[in-house]
Amino acid sequence: MSFYDLNKEDRMKMVNTIHQQILSDLKSHSTKSCILYFSDEDTYIRKAAYLAIGKIHKVNVDLKEEILNLLNELFESKNEKIRQTVINAAGEIGILKFPPIEHFMEQGLSDPHHSVRNAVIGSLKKMGEKNPLPVLSFSKKFLHHPNPEIRREICHGLELRGRTHPQDILPLLKELQHEKKARIRNTLIHVLGQIAYKKGCLAIVVNDLKNWDNKEVVMEALKEIIDVHDRYKNFSELSQAEAIVFIQQFFPQL
Repeated sequence: MSFYDLNKEDRMKMVNTIHQQILSDLKSHSTKSCILYFSDEDTYIRKAAYLAIGKIHKVNVDLKEEILNLLNELFESKNEKIRQTVINAAGEIGILKFPPIEHFMEQGLSDPHHSVRNAVIGSLKKMGEKNPLPVLSFSKKFLHHPNPEIRREICHGLELRGRTHPQDILPLLKELQHEKKARIRNTLIHVLGQIAYKKGCLAIVVNDLKNWDNKEVVMEALKEIIDVHDRYKNFSELSQAEAIVFIQQFFPQL
């Protein structure tokens, strides 16, 4: 039976059970429950497990070292679901303190399995939103990595911070404006679109794009921004028509 086949009360009981069993594992230097839940086929059970790690790390000061030892051990697993859940658990820790889990993110960027690499993107997003300084510093180191997939992952990982503080990530995005790889370029365009429709963000993004050298990328980004204002019209600060009027003050050729 999957997590969401249960009613709300039973789901809460399962979450508590997972938390208590993982806590017991940590106190007894065992990995039995963690392996069980970290490798579960149900993504929501794995989520309950990595959220439990984050909560335990936050509350139980005496178990911080044990948690990191556990994650290091499990990260050696051949099971990609376990490695994915380790990354997500490390991301929960990194929301408050990034240095102890930085090595997980660095190794995860080049993991052979896409689900683990995607977990790094998700973790960078949530950490960058709450704990931006070390995450942005980390991201900057990989903007010109020789592996294009790593460059793409870093670009995508900047998105969530940009939705509330676009000024923090625009200098990093600007470094990618001359990217030759279509996959990275498309991700760059996507991220610019995803941050520009949020409250107070359009003006900041458009004013920054005025100073970019690659006018082709700028035009692609502006078209995406306009399109996003229609696709997400129920969530956008401005209507698509209002966004067009604003943008054309600076880019009348659009």
